[in-house]
Amino acid sequence: MSALGRAPAALALVAVLAIAGCTAGAPSAGIPPSATRDATPAPTATEARSGFWRVAGDPVTLASRLAVPWSVVPLPGGGALISSRDDGAIRELTPAGDVREVGRVPGVVAGGESGLHGLALRDEGDERWLYAYHGASADNRVVRMPLLGRNGALGIGEPEVILAGIPRASTHDGGRLAFGPDGLLYVTTGDAQQRDAAQDAASLGGKILRITPEGDPAPGNPFGTTVYTLGHRNVQGIAWTSDGTMWASEFGQDTFDELNRIEAGGNYGWPVHEGVADDEDYIDPVATWATDDASPSGIAAVGDTVFLAGLRGERLWVVDTGDSSAGPEAVLTGEQGRLRDVVAAPDGSLWVLTGNTDGRGSPRPEDDLLLRLELTRQG
Repeated sequence: MSALGRAPAALALVAVLAIAGCTAGAPSAGIPPSATRDATPAPTATEARSGFWRVAGDPVTLASRLAVPWSVVPLPGGGALISSRDDGAIRELTPAGDVREVGRVPGVVAGGESGLHGLALRDEGDERWLYAYHGASADNRVVRMPLLGRNGALGIGEPEVILAGIPRASTHDGGRLAFGPDGLLYVTTGDAQQRDAAQDAASLGGKILRITPEGDPAPGNPFGTTVYTLGHRNVQGIAWTSDGTMWASEFGQDTFDELNRIEAGGNYGWPVHEGVADDEDYIDPVATWATDDASPSGIAAVGDTVFLAGLRGERLWVVDTGDSSAGPEAVLTGEQGRLRDVVAAPDGSLWVLTGNTDGRGSPRPEDDLLLRLELTRQG
């Protein structure tokens, strides 16, 4: 594994850090079980930890030969669920390390970058719900399905549409789902090639949305609707650091990709601005990258550190959000190809999903992979 490296000269850093069914290849290690059972696995995996974190050691392969994977959700009790963009399948990585198909989400219409995208899990006592963001014939939508059975033999029930009418196109479809520390569901959308929609508070395009588990506008939303923030081009990653701050990755157009600190009601500038504008009407990013170096999709937060999975950049960016003196650092540079998602696993490790079979990468015979990375605290 390559050593941590400082960002190259092409990296622009804001100096204000205020900050297809698949068969499984034999995994290199078993899947460590989770000690908790919670509605928001990603945030709660890190909430007891603070400080800055780094990758330690070489990646271990948990699953291989995944077909166009997009989102991975660790399961309480061990294993994970993985969405497949093009065929609408949800696959389970079992605690034993096998990969099996759980089911296919009805109504998924793939094409271009659209298809089955983000997943999120919520426990409600003895009932578990699996949420999914997917492209339909005329829109993008969010559905929820009962998650049935036990780990290793899971199934899904009939989907219920809880949010529809999100603009879709061949590109800029957003698609990340995550339950926040407040127990509410956050949904990222792209501008779907309708640039002006990002600045239109009445449109669902180019937004971060905040809804109840049933799909209603969350209480206290800044516009009284599902809209939480606006002015986004294409957000595909959201996460919360240990202090409760929300962060989002943003695909730029030609110049700057972004990491943004998310504030309720905030306007993040697209398409008026890309990158840092120093315009009081818009919120500037905390960090920016040349698009060749990032094109960030999924992100994860551990303590005060945010990890960004780079597609075009083919690397994992590491950003210490509470240290204004440190610039982003990179690991896995060029080693695993395109990186689609990264999540904080319940066992304290980091899981990374590659994205080489999405039509834009150079897949290896074993692609795509789910990798496990150990983390170590700094200081």
